Amino acid sequence: MTMRLNPYLVMDGTGKEAIEFYEHALGAKVIGMQTFGEMPESPDFPLPEEAKNRIAHGLLKVGETDLMLSDTFPGQPHQTGNQVTICIVLSDKERTNEVFEALSADGKVNMPLQETFWSPAYGIVTDKFGVTFQITTE
Repeated sequence: MTMRLNPYLVMDGTGKEAIEFYEHALGAKVIGMQTFGEMPESPDFPLPEEAKNRIAHGLLKVGETDLMLSDTFPGQPHQTGNQVTICIVLSDKERTNEVFEALSADGKVNMPLQETFWSPAYGIVTDKFGVTFQITTE
C-alpha cells in the first residue's frame, strides 16, 4: 500500500492562469489538465456555460512534488487564503476508507467517500482542526 500527500490549490476561475504562472515561476511541468467541460456529462447536473472552461483538475510536477489544482464550480464559496488543501492519494480502497473515517472523527464530511469517474473512492473531509483533505484511491 502506498500513500502520498500532495498540496491541492483551489482557484476561483483563475486555474488556467495559475497553471501558466507556476510553469514560469516554478519551472513546473503540466502532467494533465481537464476542464469541467471535458468531463463526462450528467443529466442530473447540467453544466452551466460559465463552468465549461474552468479547471476541474490540473496536475503539475514541481521538482519531485506533485501540485494539484482546480477551480471552484461557479457559485461555490471561495475565500482567498483558505484555498490550500491536502490531497491524500492511496493505492488501497479499504485503507482509503479507514483514513477518511479517521479524519472525519469530530470533523465535517464535505463530500462523502464515493466512486467517481476518476477514482473508485474519493471524498473530502475537514478534520477537527479545520484542515481540509481530499482523499482518493488511485
